[in-house]
Amino acid sequence: MNTELMEALNLLEREKGISRDVLLDAIENSLMQACEKNFGSSENVRVEIDRETCDYLVYAEKEVVENASDVENSANQICLADAKKISKKASVGDIINVEIKSKEFGRIAAQNAKQVIVQKIREEERNVIFNQYFEKEKNVVTGIVQRIIGKNVSLNLGKADAILAEGEMAEGETFRIGQRIKVYVLDVKSSPKGPRINVSRTHPELVKRLFEEEVTEIADGTVEIKSIAREAGSRTKIAVWSNNENVDPVGACVGMNGARVNAIVDELGGEKIDIVNWDEDPGRLVQNALSPASVVAVFADPDEKSAKVVVPDDQLSLAIGKEGQNARLAAKLTNYKIDIKSESQAQDAPGFRYEDYLYDDEDADYDEEYVEENPVEE
Repeated sequence: MNTELMEALNLLEREKGISRDVLLDAIENSLMQACEKNFGSSENVRVEIDRETCDYLVYAEKEVVENASDVENSANQICLADAKKISKKASVGDIINVEIKSKEFGRIAAQNAKQVIVQKIREEERNVIFNQYFEKEKNVVTGIVQRIIGKNVSLNLGKADAILAEGEMAEGETFRIGQRIKVYVLDVKSSPKGPRINVSRTHPELVKRLFEEEVTEIADGTVEIKSIAREAGSRTKIAVWSNNENVDPVGACVGMNGARVNAIVDELGGEKIDIVNWDEDPGRLVQNALSPASVVAVFADPDEKSAKVVVPDDQLSLAIGKEGQNARLAAKLTNYKIDIKSESQAQDAPGFRYEDYLYDDEDADYDEEYVEENPVEE
């Protein structure tokens, strides 16, 4: 048993995550190349490695000829006298196995063999790391800011680095060396220097994954995030649905005293988050999406994917939001084009009877207490 080699392979397998079989294959190839370098050919060379004991044998298959003077190529021929020393039964014309001692290799051949093994270890290490992070694609990981490269940020993810490009950071977002931040893995690509990992802090899926981590009901499938609209660094709207009538989806996401949603807001640097109920009825969904503004009438056209909304005169600016943000995010959330009018404007519009589309107050997805705690800038 080759104890020394076995211990070395076990150590590499444990620390680098590289299969022992892969390493043994690399050793086998290195021995073959060493033979070729040393003897000029490896066509008749065989390498046998015991996978259990790590014992290995290198030998050359040689043809037995009568006399030493008959040997034309010592790499694949052997005289009968020498062959008898290996096997007493040897006779002219036989093929016998002649063991090759690795110590017989020249210095250059030995160095080449070593390079083959080292190169294979590096390749496999890169493959292991690539596969490890490829599995995390489209998920959230935690990285440590290690350096600022121009306007980009280099993050250490453990065994690999990632690049957070300027375009994938929220406007005004800054980081300090050593800071731990969560990022969304956009893609993982293989390169000669290891995996190239691109991450984002602006992708809507980042918010979704953070809720999955923070809210147990989302993780176990009781509550679903049906839709999400985000303007990174400013505001996000999510529409949630419960598969259990006894579980309030909005309440589950907000958490006790807002603990769950506040943890996500903190991670996103204070980005505001509106959580509303999903509804199969497009009119009610549009109404919910415009929260925290109250709505008195909605006419939704599923075919045209458009909706006309009437709000109280004093709620128009709230429904539209600062620079149109609330209406814009509501449109993204519902995938409807939304036309918002105040009651005065609607009454002056010819042929439009908003009274036909009024929703009862008890059906409105409007929580005064929540609005007071989460004011919207006008």
